[in-house]
Amino acid sequence: MNPALQGLLTIIVGVSGCLAYFYFSNQFLDKVLYPARGPNAGRNINRANQIRPWLFLFPALFALGLYLAYPVFATLWLSLTDRDQGGAFVGLANYRQMMSEPKFWEAMRNNMLWLIVVPAAATALGLLIAQLTDRIRWGSIAKSLVFMPMAISFVGASVIWKLIYDTRPADQDQIGVMNAVWLAFEGGVGSVLFLQVLPAIILLAFAAVVAWVGWLFVRPLLSSAHSQHWALMPLRLVVAGGALWLIWMSLSSLFDLATADIPYGQPQTWLTLPYWNSFFLMVVLIWIQTGFAMVILSAALRGVPEETIEAAIVDGANPLEIFFKIKVPQIMGTIVVVWTTITLVVLKVFDIVLAMTNGQWETQVLANYMYDKLFRSFDWGVGSASAMVIMLLVLPILIWNVRNVRKEMR
Repeated sequence: MNPALQGLLTIIVGVSGCLAYFYFSNQFLDKVLYPARGPNAGRNINRANQIRPWLFLFPALFALGLYLAYPVFATLWLSLTDRDQGGAFVGLANYRQMMSEPKFWEAMRNNMLWLIVVPAAATALGLLIAQLTDRIRWGSIAKSLVFMPMAISFVGASVIWKLIYDTRPADQDQIGVMNAVWLAFEGGVGSVLFLQVLPAIILLAFAAVVAWVGWLFVRPLLSSAHSQHWALMPLRLVVAGGALWLIWMSLSSLFDLATADIPYGQPQTWLTLPYWNSFFLMVVLIWIQTGFAMVILSAALRGVPEETIEAAIVDGANPLEIFFKIKVPQIMGTIVVVWTTITLVVLKVFDIVLAMTNGQWETQVLANYMYDKLFRSFDWGVGSASAMVIMLLVLPILIWNVRNVRKEMR
């Protein structure tokens, strides 16, 4: 059958089926189950009206149960069984095997690094671009350019950035932008400024931002009215620990940068450099998600009441004070929603790693680890166990996000 005709037929059958379901279910409810006649007509009408919403919701609930709830329970069962033993129940053996593998802990470490860097960078850049583009006449054009990567698939973006990081032998022309720029440096003052001083400044700025965010999370625990914050203490301690780790890594990288013997004139295989290659992969997701953050935060900034800004100007506040002390506190709820939404994307990141490094050179992440176990090693038990780990990591953030949204709606 012609694909276009098949698609049209599917639409017709689907729409007709929905209409038929709603019509005949209403008829059955009103004419057969609870008819609006006889001595109990009023009671039947009330019962029919109580059941009708659930009748209309049933198709959606059934589809959600079939495509969401059932896979979760099936995956949980697979994680507790061994396929090689005919599906025999083995308890937590798959989880123990998974936790004994160095690749799993490498994936966990990299996922934590992605969780800290990507949402923070994408949200901060989106907020900065949203603020700056609202102040220029051609801001809508700039926003369109920044938003464009959102229209590209993760695999397409990975191919683009893989070309940027491409490496050719030293005697050939470099098509990768990174190596083309790198080979332009042959020592001297310019090389020291761009390859050592500038990266050192960026690392120091990153460490300062991380320290500031960590302090924001820890400060409520040190206040006198700290009793109301105990529920969030585990999250605050985790963020503080992650901040200390990132600060330590930044400062140690500064030392390595100062003592490094930089290979001038030699092309670099950027995606094989341990530790740094993970950041090169993160750049791709930051590039994509910044447009999303910018659009949402730009709308939030436009919703800030002008009266508060005018009052701050009258009181003598400068632009930085207006931004950080007036605008940012009023859109903090939106910032949190954007941050957590990007966090959910990061926890499931797979395409970028698969297309660019396939988890090699210490770039493994949980989703790629799960894919390797399920579809390459055919180890369904350990693969399902890693899928459950991803779900357990996503679930608290999702619940917290939904609760915040409902709180704001109320």
